[in-house]
Amino acid sequence: MSGALILIVEDNPKNLKLFRDVLQFKGYETIEAASAEAGIALARERHPALILMDIQLPEMDGREAMKVLKSDETTRQIPIIAVTSFAMKGDREDLLANGFNDYLAKPVNIKEFPQVVEHNLNTKS
Repeated sequence: MSGALILIVEDNPKNLKLFRDVLQFKGYETIEAASAEAGIALARERHPALILMDIQLPEMDGREAMKVLKSDETTRQIPIIAVTSFAMKGDREDLLANGFNDYLAKPVNIKEFPQVVEHNLNTKS
């Protein structure tokens, strides 16, 4: 689904730039937010095809933002990928069990990253 709109919610400027650059190189359109609140507002306004959600965000964290988005009729069908430095045993399973569609551990594997994005765009319901 090259050309799809992807929302990146990430408060680290270097990570945000890396994600944006890789996605745009692969032909995706991106919009960005540095906070969960701004990400929720953008998701409601622009209806992206997919959301990359950092878990450790200031104020509201990514888990809470995901719950808000999944409880909203206008955004509940958007796949949300957790992007996090939480990479301990069980973290992936916990995030998936609590509503995220997929999981990427930081530092993100640049070869795996676009494949995970594409997979989630192709399997969204």
